[in-house]
Amino acid sequence: MGESLRSQIFRDGLLEGRVVVVSGAGSGLGRATALEMARLGATVVGCGRRTEPLEETAGLVEGMPGSFESRGLDIRDDEGVDAFFDGVLERHGRIDTLVNNAGGQFLSPAEAITPKGFRTVIELNITGTWLMTHAAATKAFIPQEGGSVISVTLSPHNGMPGMVHSGAARAAVENMTRTLATEWSRFGIRTCAIAAGQFATDTFVNKYPKEIVESVHRTIPMGRVGESDEMAWLIAFLASDAGNFHSGSVITLDGGRDNWFGPWPPAGIVGDSGEPPAEARR
Repeated sequence: MGESLRSQIFRDGLLEGRVVVVSGAGSGLGRATALEMARLGATVVGCGRRTEPLEETAGLVEGMPGSFESRGLDIRDDEGVDAFFDGVLERHGRIDTLVNNAGGQFLSPAEAITPKGFRTVIELNITGTWLMTHAAATKAFIPQEGGSVISVTLSPHNGMPGMVHSGAARAAVENMTRTLATEWSRFGIRTCAIAAGQFATDTFVNKYPKEIVESVHRTIPMGRVGESDEMAWLIAFLASDAGNFHSGSVITLDGGRDNWFGPWPPAGIVGDSGEPPAEARR
């Protein structure tokens, strides 16, 4: 993840004057998004359960055209969420974009997931996303007649063994995205989701099993995992005026993994000449 004071992709000042809320802004995709928004001139308000990582993000923003401030917040706490958005509006007067990046899950066989473990993932990924989205809409977007919500979900969409709780939760968020895009279009609110594949975040590299980290690139047609900046660039695009006609969309960003498992052609199917092996032509 680059920490340049200027964007590598977009023009200077693209998001100047915008107020952007990013949940889970202390690490990974959330931090990359907060930094890119600040590079583009936005006022970024980050939140997360732990304040120390948010303070680290604030240090990286120093010297950028935009600004970053943060508050500790558990997005599952409805009263805390309401107070958080009230504070943002009191300080800045408006909110232009909400990025629902906070979430969480753990690898486990389905039969080993306890009721408490399942509820925890559901509450964080569905209830938390809903509380943030609803508060942003009712307190800011509907009164000001405009705003955008960008929610990060997961790819692939063809089932995720070991992640049944998270797969169910993220599917719910994608349906929520489509439904709210229709219901709230009359208020000028846009809602999109980005289904993220495997990205080289600190959490993935350092907390997932070594066997998965070292082999997952072989499941992706492009032959590599994504970089956090690549997610941040897409979110910045959707938050800008260039994204104004995107609503109700679920955009998959995963190097083609949603469409095919592994490289093409598979080893042994096509020879060096480009022709199928002789046994396959019989």
